[in-house]
Amino acid sequence: MTGKLCVRFVALSMSLLLALLVVLLAIINVVNYNSVCSDLDATLAILAENTGNFPDDLGPSAKEQSYESRYFTVRLDGDGEVRSTDLSNIATVDSQMAQEYAQQVWASGTEEGFLGNYRYCVTTERGDTFIIFLHAGRKLADFRSFLRISIWSTLAGYLVTFGLCALLSRRVVKPFTDNYEKQKLFITDAGHELKTPLTIIGADAQVLEMELGENEWLQDIQEQTRRLAVMTNALVYLSRMEEAQDKTQVIDFPLSDVVAETAQSFQAPAIARERELRTDIQSGLSFRGDDRAMRQLTSILLDNAVKYAGPEEPILLSLRKTGNTVRLCVQNSAEPMAPEDLKRLFDRFYRTDRSRSSKTGGYGIGLSIAKAIVTAHKGTIKAAYSGHTLSITASFPV
Repeated sequence: MTGKLCVRFVALSMSLLLALLVVLLAIINVVNYNSVCSDLDATLAILAENTGNFPDDLGPSAKEQSYESRYFTVRLDGDGEVRSTDLSNIATVDSQMAQEYAQQVWASGTEEGFLGNYRYCVTTERGDTFIIFLHAGRKLADFRSFLRISIWSTLAGYLVTFGLCALLSRRVVKPFTDNYEKQKLFITDAGHELKTPLTIIGADAQVLEMELGENEWLQDIQEQTRRLAVMTNALVYLSRMEEAQDKTQVIDFPLSDVVAETAQSFQAPAIARERELRTDIQSGLSFRGDDRAMRQLTSILLDNAVKYAGPEEPILLSLRKTGNTVRLCVQNSAEPMAPEDLKRLFDRFYRTDRSRSSKTGGYGIGLSIAKAIVTAHKGTIKAAYSGHTLSITASFPV
């Protein structure tokens, strides 16, 4: 159990951390990219206002920037034909390349953007289209370098955190697992300790009944003693199943026959409660697991259905194999259930209607035991409510 909790703790922690790091990484690099674009657009705006040149009255920092800037301009007529090019401020671009760049921008219909390593802007001047291309190779290289460094730094930090989290996870979950193990041990020990006095109380009540005859109070003592014994045995069984989840003794057995025999034993209780029990069991299914536990699982699901099903619809038990999964499903009519009730249906002592406990004789432990049995066999169990029908389905991999 400790290992599973550690895995879940590490998986949840690292998933949240990964989501946070991805969001932060995206924000930082988007801000950096926008900053690069803003700087380039500011330079292009100065050039656009001065017909492709830097004015003479620039400040010291702006002058320094003008000396470092490499750019060229292209003027197009209304039909997109090149009127002129100005390559005096760049040496790596010839006239043909400048015209090709201008034609691509004209065809795109955009007013600003990137074309290769150039940031461009489009203005209109005296009916002509004036395009300024500013070389942005250095700034883009700096942006890509920052992006790579931030990604690798984030990845390295994530891996280091993952290692530390994996190493320390046992210390984090140990107090919870210790408390849980103590709780299970207490339930098991208390159950064994209660068996003896309960047996003595029941025997003494029977002796008194033989001596004094039938008595309302003695019958009540016997009934309550029986109920307490059943609940104690259920708690002990639940605790044992949870302890044995990783060491369940398994054998190959005919699952179809086990389920069919168990269902047959519930025909009489169903008739006594004026319910109809139908079965749809695929024949010839074998299973590798604990046959007694699977009988117990089937009994719990049917007992729950017989107790709480309404008389309107029959109870349906089905056992089917689909692909590599065996599904045991029990369906019965039920009163409307809220989604929160379905989520807590397998919790210990949970009842959707506590006022019915005296009528049905249940304790709210049965479905908890069913879940423990399914989990011990590496399966899953789910409850669903639709159209006044409650379905409880246990799925097992085969």
